[in-house]
Amino acid sequence: MCERCHPGSPEYVGSCQDCLAWGVYRRHNWKCWQCRWWAGHYPVGDCAYCGRRVPLGDQGGCRLCLESARLLTAAGMAPDLSAVARHGQQLFFANMAPRGKPKPPKRSLRAARVLLDQADAQAPAGWEQPPLFDIAPNAEALRRLATERARDWAWRTDGIVFSRAEQFGWSKRQTNQVRRSLKMLQILAPDGATSIRASEVVRLRRYDSESNVRSTLEVLDAAGLLVDDRVPAIDRFFEGKFAGLPEAMRGHLELWFDVMLHGSRTPPRRKPREESTVRIQARGIAPIVAAWAEAGHESFSGVTAELIAASLPADPTNRHAATLGFRSLFTILKGRKLVFADPTRGLRPGRGDGTIPMPMDSAVILGALNHPDPAVALGVALVAFHALTNSQVRALQLTDIVDGRLSLPDGRVIPLAAPVLARLSAWLDHRFAKWPNTRNQHLFVTMQTAPRLNQPSHSFPWKKAGISARALREDRILQEIHAANGDVRRLCHLFGIAVDSALRYAHALDLATRDNASSNRRVPAPPVSDLLTGGTDVGRRDETVAPPTAGGPTRRPNLVVIDGGARHRGKLGKDD
Repeated sequence: MCERCHPGSPEYVGSCQDCLAWGVYRRHNWKCWQCRWWAGHYPVGDCAYCGRRVPLGDQGGCRLCLESARLLTAAGMAPDLSAVARHGQQLFFANMAPRGKPKPPKRSLRAARVLLDQADAQAPAGWEQPPLFDIAPNAEALRRLATERARDWAWRTDGIVFSRAEQFGWSKRQTNQVRRSLKMLQILAPDGATSIRASEVVRLRRYDSESNVRSTLEVLDAAGLLVDDRVPAIDRFFEGKFAGLPEAMRGHLELWFDVMLHGSRTPPRRKPREESTVRIQARGIAPIVAAWAEAGHESFSGVTAELIAASLPADPTNRHAATLGFRSLFTILKGRKLVFADPTRGLRPGRGDGTIPMPMDSAVILGALNHPDPAVALGVALVAFHALTNSQVRALQLTDIVDGRLSLPDGRVIPLAAPVLARLSAWLDHRFAKWPNTRNQHLFVTMQTAPRLNQPSHSFPWKKAGISARALREDRILQEIHAANGDVRRLCHLFGIAVDSALRYAHALDLATRDNASSNRRVPAPPVSDLLTGGTDVGRRDETVAPPTAGGPTRRPNLVVIDGGARHRGKLGKDD
């Protein structure tokens, strides 16, 4: 007999002593890997379901009963060990028991084609009948069928729907919408289908305008029935920017794009970058690379430093983005030994062409502050009075505001102005009346985020307000730099900005002062806070005061004078 068949051989294969799984060896004491872990973490006792004396888990059952219960329980539900007594136990091979939901495959670069192949690989191995014709169904008949009869997936999805409805405070209408959408999907699915593609869920909007696509996708994903074949927006962006390039050049760009988005664990290692960074650099190099391809270049191996220097655009902003893009591209290609030398060595990115902050029209700001939507009015007030960024406004939590004071992650505590508190009270009343059961702790919620826990999108509420959060914030800081007479340090402490950003506003003040002196005009109009409060400078610190009057106390604020690039800081005297 050979080593596999002889009972005394170290290669003889037997069954596990605890879970009875076949495929263990004598050198491992006749135990599989999972049972060896169980023996070191759980006590030995009599199983309450099969009666064997083995290590028992938290529910009083052995590992064999637990794995058998998992096979009999729906996805997303806790295993029912009592079902083992009714249906019996299921043996399995050693060291092959499922350990949870597999991780999704890494997103590929050839999005349109490879993602569909990955979706087919994720689908179960069961046979499915592909559709012969793609014909749109009768929407009325589809809704009637979804209402009249229950479908086979109800036992797998209803529990998840009701659980998420209770967890996130779904309304009865939203819960029924998701259940009807799930029934429609199974009616439209071909015979034998055991999964649903995300594109088919998105197509539901053609047949049912009231379908809740986003919540339906979440339920199908939790039930293990979803195959996500949607192409990410960043991949579509890459395909549009670098289409029609030579094969070698396209392959180099795909490698750069993949490393920039996902990083690299193989030397030379690299951390992943934000999608916004990749987009900016791709926009900078895309027209130059297309011009090189039209000129006859097949790859980046023949690109020289002189060619890059001659191809960089004259505009400072575009030149800055293109330089950063080429530096990261050739650094990655040189690290992978795809080019002989890095032509960008010694190439300095320089600085982009900075913009000059400009004040906004007070009438426009007042109109946004008095917007009928309380969310818009509150968002505009937070930026107009306290110069919060768009990211800070979107990330605000309900617990960040206590006793009229706003606590920010950077450690600043801001006493909210009276107009902001009035709009905050109006928004909280509206929020509680419209979404009383939401579990979302963010201050701002929308129809999309109320049944979830994420923050609103970047365009909320500025798209409805008709103004830009950045322009509104610059207007507030400009008013402060005028009232503070150019005190840069004060700007840094009040708004939490860096010195370079504060000097940008001080430079704008210097330009405005020179322009006013040459045209004999006064400084800009008073801030919106004065218009709302009748002259009271709400939202600014107490140190922001008007010039001293006759007989009054003399103020000596810090003054920063910018004259020909030199910055001087000092105190104002009595004669000043």
